[in-house]
Amino acid sequence: MNRRQGRGRAVWWLRRIAAAVSTLLVASLLVFAATTLAPGDAAAARLAGRGASPQQIAELHHSLGLDRPAWERYASWLWGVVHGDLGRSYAGGEEVSRLIAERAGNSLVLGALAAALLVPLAIGLGLWAGLRAGRTADRLVSTTTLTLVSLPEFVIGTLLIQLLAVGTGWLPAVSVPPSGASPLSQPQILVLPVLTLLSVCLAQNVRLIRAGAVAAAGSDAVRTARLGGIPEHRVVLRWVLPAAVVPAIPVLARYLAYLLGGTLVAETLFGYPGLAAALVNATAARDAPVVLGVSMLVATVTVTLNLLADALAAALNPAARRPS
Repeated sequence: MNRRQGRGRAVWWLRRIAAAVSTLLVASLLVFAATTLAPGDAAAARLAGRGASPQQIAELHHSLGLDRPAWERYASWLWGVVHGDLGRSYAGGEEVSRLIAERAGNSLVLGALAAALLVPLAIGLGLWAGLRAGRTADRLVSTTTLTLVSLPEFVIGTLLIQLLAVGTGWLPAVSVPPSGASPLSQPQILVLPVLTLLSVCLAQNVRLIRAGAVAAAGSDAVRTARLGGIPEHRVVLRWVLPAAVVPAIPVLARYLAYLLGGTLVAETLFGYPGLAAALVNATAARDAPVVLGVSMLVATVTVTLNLLADALAAALNPAARRPS
């Protein structure tokens, strides 16, 4: 690599890192504004049903710092984040970082299992269908993925519950592990939410990779390679696979971020104790520090994976990182 190429790569990284940091800052502002402007009050929600007097609510309001100007509360929260402190929950006083760590582990188990299946299945099925364009295998995969793309996540999850839990009794309809135990201690409770997540994420990626494989298989390079007697597996690995996968990397990264960052619908549908439940409870309680903490964790995962996806796509296609 010469000096000019090194400077170009450094500029490429600096631009994307700056864009990532700016995105996170804007996201934090939007989430904070939403929690501030939402109707309701964390102090009133915390004392609801306890017969608290207006004076007691006002005192709690002051002790939580909710009487300070919005800009001051945001600046204080941002300063704490920079120093590794996400604050304390308005609802229970727990450290937000500890609360998130407990729930994030459960979400990570669920998301990691789905992600580990998503990547090889998406690439494998996409290539399998694309290399058999127009045949029965291609029509079967295309019809199935089109059907899955058209169905909302909660519909797929409900259908799986009816078929595999209520109808046959093979699997539990809810995914609640024993108190204090890892979800992996009862792997059967993970099957339905993982299948729900996988069906939603897999369909779009298979279709995208299949389209790339069809285009690559019809290219001059692939035709020349086949006419030259190069074995089919080498043709697929050398020409078809990169051409099909590289355009799909950004989309695949977004789905991985969705899986690893907390899966609201699936976790809520199956009663799974992950980040989604913490976010829903915090929103209902107007617990801004928890809402901010969970939202920014999801945003950070999303931005990081997209940054890594850009880097991988640029490594496989150097033209993508040339300065414009």
